[in-house]
Amino acid sequence: MKIINIKNNIREFFKSSKVRQVSAFILFTVVLTSIIASQNFFFQDIIENGISKRDIIAQKTLSVEDVKRTEQHRKDVMQKVDPILVPAEDGFIENNLQTLRTSIMQIRKKDVADSVKKEELGILFDITDTYQKSFVINVLLRADDTSLNEIFEKASLTLTNILRKGITEKDYENGAINKIISNNLVSNVSKRQRSVIRALLEQIIVPNLVEDEVATENARRNAQNSVKPYIITFQKGDKIVFEGEPVTRLKRDALRQAGYNVYELNGQGIAAMYVLIFIGTLLFLSYMKYFEKQFLEPNYLTISGVLALILALISTVMPVGFSPYILPVPAFIFILAIFTNSRVAFVASTILLSVLTIGHQYNIQFLTAFILLSLVATIAISKIRFSKRIDLIKTGFEISLAGVIIVFSIYLLEKCLIDVSNVLVLKNIGFVLLNGVLSAIIALGTLPLFESASKIITPYGLAELADHNQPLLKRLQFEAPGTYHHSLMVANLCEAAAEAIGANPILARVGAFYHDIGKLKRPLFFVENQSYFGIENPHTKLNPRLSKMVITAHPKDGVEIAKEYGLPPIIYNFILQHHGEGLASYFYNQAVKEEGIENVKEEQFRYTGPKPNMKETAILMIADAVESAVRSLKNPTPEEIEAIIDKIIIERLNDTQLADSPLTLRDIKTIAATFSRILRGMQHNRIKYQENIVEELNKGKINMGKVLDEDLENKIKALEGNKVPENKENTNKDNENNNG
Repeated sequence: MKIINIKNNIREFFKSSKVRQVSAFILFTVVLTSIIASQNFFFQDIIENGISKRDIIAQKTLSVEDVKRTEQHRKDVMQKVDPILVPAEDGFIENNLQTLRTSIMQIRKKDVADSVKKEELGILFDITDTYQKSFVINVLLRADDTSLNEIFEKASLTLTNILRKGITEKDYENGAINKIISNNLVSNVSKRQRSVIRALLEQIIVPNLVEDEVATENARRNAQNSVKPYIITFQKGDKIVFEGEPVTRLKRDALRQAGYNVYELNGQGIAAMYVLIFIGTLLFLSYMKYFEKQFLEPNYLTISGVLALILALISTVMPVGFSPYILPVPAFIFILAIFTNSRVAFVASTILLSVLTIGHQYNIQFLTAFILLSLVATIAISKIRFSKRIDLIKTGFEISLAGVIIVFSIYLLEKCLIDVSNVLVLKNIGFVLLNGVLSAIIALGTLPLFESASKIITPYGLAELADHNQPLLKRLQFEAPGTYHHSLMVANLCEAAAEAIGANPILARVGAFYHDIGKLKRPLFFVENQSYFGIENPHTKLNPRLSKMVITAHPKDGVEIAKEYGLPPIIYNFILQHHGEGLASYFYNQAVKEEGIENVKEEQFRYTGPKPNMKETAILMIADAVESAVRSLKNPTPEEIEAIIDKIIIERLNDTQLADSPLTLRDIKTIAATFSRILRGMQHNRIKYQENIVEELNKGKINMGKVLDEDLENKIKALEGNKVPENKENTNKDNENNNG
C-alpha cells in the first residue's frame, strides 16, 4: 500500500505545473547550449592542448592583425610621449625675488660694520665659488640705490622671460639654470650686472611647470591611435599552421577568419556557455513576467523557444567562413512579433544575438548592426495593419534599406581606424540587403505552419477568418440570415469601439462574426430568423424553463461547432462570454408570472458564463445587447439611442457582468460614445417620395418656380397633359432602389 502511495506521489509530482515549467526551462537551455557548442567540434578536430594536429591550408587570402605586436608598439609609442607641462600661475617665485630684495635693502641700512653686513648677505646666497660670492656681496653692499634698483628691475624682467617659458624638474636637476638665465637676460646688461642678476635668480628659481594630465592623456591616446596595426597576410594555399606547431594568438585569429571556431570544447567552455544561456533565458522570462504576463502561456513560450533554437541551428550549420549578415534575424522578429508583440520580439532578439555573438565569436560590428536593425524591424512591424500580406514584404524592403545604411555607416567609421577590405564591405552590405526581403518571405511562408502547430491565431489568420466566404459564415448566411445580419452589425460596433480604446480591432471584429454560430443548431428558435422564414414563434408553445434551456444553450453549441470547423481557441472566448452569466430576463419574467416569484430563482435562468475577461469580449457583450435593443425600436431618436446604450451598460455593471474585464470607466465611456455615433449613422432617415406628384402640385405644396429649372417644368407640364416621359421605366427603378 505504501509503495502505491509513493508511486502516486511521484506521478503527481511530475504532473505538477511547476515541475513541467522547470523541466522545460532546463531542456531548452541544454538544447540551445548543445547547438551552439557543437560548432566547437570543428576546432577540437584540429587542435589539442594548444598544438596543431595537422597542417591547415588557407582556402582564400587572409589578412590578420598581429594583435600582440600592435599592442606592444602602441604601448612603446605611448610611453615615449613626454608629459605636457604648463606654467603655474601662483606668483610664488616673483614673491621670492621681492623678499630677497627687501632683505638686502634692510641689511644695507643697518648701522653695523661692513664685515657684519657681508656676513649676513653671505647667508642669503648659496654660491660655491668663493670669489664669485665675494664679488656679488661687494656689489650689493657698495652700489648706490639707483644702480641697485636697476639691477633688481633687470632681474625681474629676466625672471619674467624665464617663467614665461617655464622651468622643469629636469632643468633644475641637470644644473641648466645658469644657462637658462643667461639665455633670457634682458638687453643692455653689463658684465658686472650679469653676475649679480645670475646670483640673485639662482637663489629663488625653482621648477614652475606642472603636468597637464588631461592634455598628456590626450596626446598619448592620439599617439597610440596613430599606430597602424601590423597586418600579416596568408595567401591562398599558404599554411596557416603546421602539424605540431603551437597555436599562437595570431594563428588563432587566422583560423577564426578562415571559419574555424577557436573555443576549445572542454568542460569549462561548455559550462560557461550554459551559464550565459541560462542567464539570458532567465532575463527573458523575468521580462515577460513583469511586463508581458499575457504571453507567459506555454504556447507563446514554445513559439519563442522553437524560433530561438531554429535561428541558433542556422547559425551553427552555416558554411565555414560564411558571413553572419545573412542570418535571418528579421524573420525571427517578424514571426515572434506577429504571435506576441514588437516589444517581446526586440527583447528576445537582443538576448539571442548577444548569446550567438559570444558563442560563435562574431565581431562587435555584427552585434551592433543587428541590434540596431532589430530595433528598426520592431518599429516597422508594429505599424503593419495586417490587411494585406504584401505589407510584410514591403516592410522587409524597408529593413533591407535600413540595414544597408547601418552596416555602411559602421564600416565607414571603422575605416577611419583600420584598413577594411572594400570587397568585405560590399559583400556584407549585399547580404544585409538580401536579408530583409528573404526574412519577410520566410516569415510569410512559415506563419501558417506555426499557427497550425501552436493553435495561436495571428492577425493574418484573423483576416482570413473575416472573409465572408468562410464555410461557417456562408452557412450562417443561408441557415440563419437574421443572426448573420445581426453579427455583421455587432462586428462593426465592436471593431470601432476596440480601436477607440486601444484594444485589438481585428480580433473584436472576427469574434463578433462568430459569436452566435451556436444558433445554427436551432436557428428558428431565435426571433431574428423567424421573420425571415415567416414562421410562428415556437416559444409560444413551450414553457419558460424549456425555452430558457434552448436559448442559453447556444454558447455551448457554438463552441462545439467552432471545434468542428477548426476555429482557434481564442474565438471560443467570444462565443462563451458574450452573455457572461447574464439573466434571460424575458423567460424569467414569464416563469415568475406562471409559477410565482417564490418558486423561481434567478440562478435557474442565467447563462453558464464565464463573464468576459478580455476587453474585446466585454465590448462584444455590450454591443450584442445594444444592437438588438436599438433594432427593436422604430425610427429611434439620438436621445433614445443614447438612453438605450446607457441603460444596458448600467444593467451590466450592476449585475457585475463586467467585473472580470479589464475595461476602465474611461473605456466604457468611450465605448458608449462610439456606439452612439455608429448607431445614429445606421438609423438615418430616408426621403419619403410623393406617389402623386401632379396632385401635390395642384394643392400648391411645392413652389416649382423657385426650385425647378425650365427643363423640369416642361416635364411636369407633360405629366399634367397625361403625357408619359420617355424614361419612365428608369424613373420607377430609381424610386424602387431608394425605397429599399
